Amino acid sequence: MPGDPTRDKATVDAAGQPLSVLPDGLRFHRVPTHLDERGSVCELFDLRWDWHPDPIVFVYSFTIRPGKIKGWGLHKLHEDRYFVLSGEMEVVLYDARPDATTSGTVYRVVLSHYDRRIMNIPAGVWHASRNLGQTDVVVVNFPTIPYDHSNPDKYRLPLDTEEIPFKFENGSGW
Repeated sequence: MPGDPTRDKATVDAAGQPLSVLPDGLRFHRVPTHLDERGSVCELFDLRWDWHPDPIVFVYSFTIRPGKIKGWGLHKLHEDRYFVLSGEMEVVLYDARPDATTSGTVYRVVLSHYDRRIMNIPAGVWHASRNLGQTDVVVVNFPTIPYDHSNPDKYRLPLDTEEIPFKFENGSGW
């Protein structure tokens, strides 16, 4: 073989579960899509899932255009809870909480309409989202507190910051 090929590193176990450590407090809940000849139905959030202790208090959607990245963003007071309605998105998380057992770790996850699930992003965790597809990704967010227009709980760093040990190889945004 030409050159020195590099063997892939295992990223999931035999059951498809990620081998990387999740940031403390990050959880997923798989959400099935039900199909029939008329179309589909998919529940977005149900308190009976007992997935997250906080009720729904505010809901909004956002899009990310193909090849674009939104981030780095952080919330000090609330959690985001993302659900991808359509498209494919990579979410990169950096745990900046000094007291967390996962402090200083980077975690990458792909959310998609092909494998629907809802994911929370704990307060104090930096996150950036990149569209992986060829069409706009549509995301519904159920944050744990309503948006305060006069005093947003939103902190930002540039994508090329030295504060986070992760660099996006392609894509643009802020």
